[in-house]
Amino acid sequence: MLGQTYDSQLCSIARTLEVVGERWTLLIIRDAQLGLRRFEEFQDSLGIARNVLTNRLSKLVDEGLLDRVSYQERPTRYEYQPTSKAKALLTAVLALMHWGDEYAADPAGPPRIASHAGCGGNVRDQLVCTGCGQVVGPDAVHLLPGPALTDQPA
Repeated sequence: MLGQTYDSQLCSIARTLEVVGERWTLLIIRDAQLGLRRFEEFQDSLGIARNVLTNRLSKLVDEGLLDRVSYQERPTRYEYQPTSKAKALLTAVLALMHWGDEYAADPAGPPRIASHAGCGGNVRDQLVCTGCGQVVGPDAVHLLPGPALTDQPA
């Protein structure tokens, strides 16, 4: 069983889960990608307890995924803007969304469709080989040791 933290593991997935693995975190990132910015907007969208939302937003700010920006002086109020680090999670968020559309589908169909702003076509996640440019399926992927594992002393 995994402990509370994954500090001792040489695993990018485990380290990523340290940042975004809590159940509300990716939903907050999703909502930020959809344009929600204010505490009340996140709370209304998610139905999350105020103290839990406060903790999650603080962690996302500390991790550099959201910027906390004042939008009102008296009383001081803040909004949470996604950083480039949060925007880089879009591929993972879309992959989870598409997986859910396929394997945990609502009978009415997908609740959202990822659309290309340029032409209006649907955006899908794909695995692409950087060597030959070919789109590959999951069965054609081998997970090999990377530098963090191969550079370890014997």
